[in-house]
Amino acid sequence: MILFEVFLNGLLLGGMYGLIALGLNLQYGIARILNLSFGEFFVGGAFVAFFTIMLWKLNPFLSVFISIPIAFALSWLIYQFMMVPLIKRAPDQDALDADAVLVTFGLFFVFQGLALVYWSGDLRGYSYLSVPVHIFGATIALNRLVAFLGAVALALALYGILRYTRIGAALRAITIDPVAAGLVGIDVKKHSALVFAAGGALAATAGMLVSTFVSFSATSGVEYTLKALIVVIMAGVGRVTGTLAAGILLGVVEALGGYLIDPSLTLAINFGLFMLILLVRPTGLFTRA
Repeated sequence: MILFEVFLNGLLLGGMYGLIALGLNLQYGIARILNLSFGEFFVGGAFVAFFTIMLWKLNPFLSVFISIPIAFALSWLIYQFMMVPLIKRAPDQDALDADAVLVTFGLFFVFQGLALVYWSGDLRGYSYLSVPVHIFGATIALNRLVAFLGAVALALALYGILRYTRIGAALRAITIDPVAAGLVGIDVKKHSALVFAAGGALAATAGMLVSTFVSFSATSGVEYTLKALIVVIMAGVGRVTGTLAAGILLGVVEALGGYLIDPSLTLAINFGLFMLILLVRPTGLFTRA
């Protein structure tokens, strides 16, 4: 029974990892921009939720009506005024990747500095839906279950959009070959800007959900960016629906490894699994050969 509870908690932990990585896979897999400031949007969503419940005494889930529009608009502006000039001057994707990494790394320090000025570096957190839920004798927290269900709902919604809508077909075409997509009449710049902005909005949504059970600070963004990047590479760049599965795999292996071996080795277990997948499936677990 204890092992089942560990597995169940690993499942919920993996859902959190997948939820965080969904937005980054949109930005990196479709818009082809590796955004190292991604975690700051996650932290921003968490702080808005924190202030919603602590200052305004409202349901923290209502914070999405503030954080999502702001994150979407800010991400769209970043793409239009910072990424588009890089795309125009880059001779190939490798050059664009190098430039995007440097620019978004700079953005990371700008956003983190502003967060430290206005919110300080203190650790924040609050309790919401922290009631026990019993599943086949195992006990889990309701807030973690809600975050997991939110991750599943978002992954299914993205899958439906990408698979069954016209805009989804355009986005899949851009993922495969943006040049060819432009030749058949797809507005690559417009669609890439929208999907980059959607990735920022998803990061803010993840921050809101995860903040109900995880403490955070103004400097927490880099931790979540690294976790999201690991999950994205494990799933395969552009494999949005595989992102949740890769996150769940990482969470379950981390939880079981910490229980069976040593809790202090969870970080080593994470990166050990990551390196193993890079050796065996360097393009990701859910990419076609």
